[in-house]
Amino acid sequence: MTKDRYSRHERWTGVLQRELGEAYEVIAEGLNGRTTVWDDPIEGYKNGKEQLIPILTSHKPIDLVTIMLGTNDLKKRFSLSAYDIAEGAGVLVDMVQKSDCGPGERPPKVLLMAPPPVARLTEYEEMFEEAEAKSRLFSKHYRRVAEDYGCAFFDASEVIVSSDFDGIHLEVDEHRNWGWRSLAWCDKSWGKNFGVQSSGDPCGRPGRGPLRSPWAGIRPATLDSKT
Repeated sequence: MTKDRYSRHERWTGVLQRELGEAYEVIAEGLNGRTTVWDDPIEGYKNGKEQLIPILTSHKPIDLVTIMLGTNDLKKRFSLSAYDIAEGAGVLVDMVQKSDCGPGERPPKVLLMAPPPVARLTEYEEMFEEAEAKSRLFSKHYRRVAEDYGCAFFDASEVIVSSDFDGIHLEVDEHRNWGWRSLAWCDKSWGKNFGVQSSGDPCGRPGRGPLRSPWAGIRPATLDSKT
């Protein structure tokens, strides 16, 4: 793992796009440092709540919106509990469900994912002070929020683990596994056979379930041209 961002083909959305084929478009809208609903007084321009509707509108119509934000909310500067971070993610779910950015001016489906726990922190240890313990509560609170809003939920810790390189990012093999498990989720949710093998993954590990990204959208590519 390096500090450079992986290529779009290596990230999980690129893996999923390759496996789904040209009949579908996977829209990656990741941003380093993005929060759920909080203004960052140091980095600035990272508030997911402020960015969500413009992003959805620019890509509409979208069949499915996946949301996995919260790790950056663990920064010491925000002083937030896991409960409040999950509530922030819920605000985003509610915004998507009240939008007209899906097919036929209806809301897109939403998949809310609990981020994996923070691993061994190195250079970010002070920035993410106390984050490890809080992150282990994500699964419980994100599941509760998904139930409250009636959206799909997945615990990303069943699929991927954060890297000990810095404690918060993913190794390239985790992106690959994540993309394949995302394909399994699409198989199950849409009732279509995209050719996924459920017995394991390309990294040689047993299957753990579907997915991660700040957020992404999936839609049939024929509905709109790529921009």
